[in-house]
Amino acid sequence: MAINRYRLRHLNRIGHRGARAVSQLLDHPERLIGLILLGNNFVNILASSIATIIGMRLFGDAGIAIATGVLTFIILIFAEVTPKTIAALNPERFAFPASFVLTPLLGVLYPLVKLINLLTNFILRLFGIKLSASQNDHLSREELRTIVKEAGGLIPQKHQAMLTSILDLEQVTVEDIMVPRSEILGINIEDEWNSILKQIAQSQHTRLPVFHNNSETILGILHMRDTTHLHSSDQEEKSSLIDLLREPLFIPEKTSLNTQLLKFQQFKKRIGLVVDEYGDLQGLVTMEDLLEEIVGEFTTDASDTIPEVHPLSDGSFLVDGTANLRDLEKNMGWVLPQEGPKTLNGLILEHLESIPEAGTSMMIGGYPIEVTRASEQFVQKATIFPLLKKQ
Repeated sequence: MAINRYRLRHLNRIGHRGARAVSQLLDHPERLIGLILLGNNFVNILASSIATIIGMRLFGDAGIAIATGVLTFIILIFAEVTPKTIAALNPERFAFPASFVLTPLLGVLYPLVKLINLLTNFILRLFGIKLSASQNDHLSREELRTIVKEAGGLIPQKHQAMLTSILDLEQVTVEDIMVPRSEILGINIEDEWNSILKQIAQSQHTRLPVFHNNSETILGILHMRDTTHLHSSDQEEKSSLIDLLREPLFIPEKTSLNTQLLKFQQFKKRIGLVVDEYGDLQGLVTMEDLLEEIVGEFTTDASDTIPEVHPLSDGSFLVDGTANLRDLEKNMGWVLPQEGPKTLNGLILEHLESIPEAGTSMMIGGYPIEVTRASEQFVQKATIFPLLKKQ
């Protein structure tokens, strides 16, 4: 009963004879338990009867008490605690050989075991216990995460992080990882043709959204490999560029990463535009963003020349207001509230319920935070003191 069920299934799949026999016995645990207890109690009662007879012959009436005490000690130490502890610590070593003994015994004693089970089930029904509520070995997400973390050296630490990240895909939404609308790089179709060609030539991305004047009016997605012939054109033919556009994929902001990964695969897309419940554009998410949630940062964006977190000499950090809270937790280890706002600016505004001035201090999630620079619309920079949090 102490054997690892998942390893047992693995061994059974690869054809291990002992694992197959144990699996068959565990398919009906009530029969297995009935058989084991039948033999166990028969031997114990038989030993008790023999010990009582021997005790009375040697010591008279006092022999009953002497036999009871001695036999209890012997059975407890040598027939119960010691062997069962050894077997529990080495379940495979004992379960596989035992299965070859228990299986034929179950066949011989099946009528008696069946009768015992029927009587037991009848008594259980009298107490209102439903036998149909069979237990299963299905694991929850948290239980799987615990198993992965406790695997130790069996699974490399990097692989453990990837596995736990996969388990978190259902809980994280595209809203948590998207590029905000204000940071989306795209082509304005109203710009001068030479300016558009220059932007295409200098683009650090393989795909760019194309829009009218503002990012709300999206015309489509332009793939850079489709634009090679545009560079040699001297004509200001924007219609040729529009013909190259691909239909954009719009994503509800509450879509889980697990679902979105399947959507990208289904529609053969690598980029999507995130919209809210009113259809307004909120941001942009790519396949690379989703994969980085699993494997971590695997590309270096040349446009990220200014980091969002700046360490200061006193041990504090100067953080941009646009910094994503999940990125701060993953990269810096800071545990800040993530229910609601996604950026440091949003977190501060929600906490204060107003737009603060520079110099305003507060305590959020146990971290002292001071607003360093703020405009009339949002917090541009703030200083976080994580060392005080540890104290």
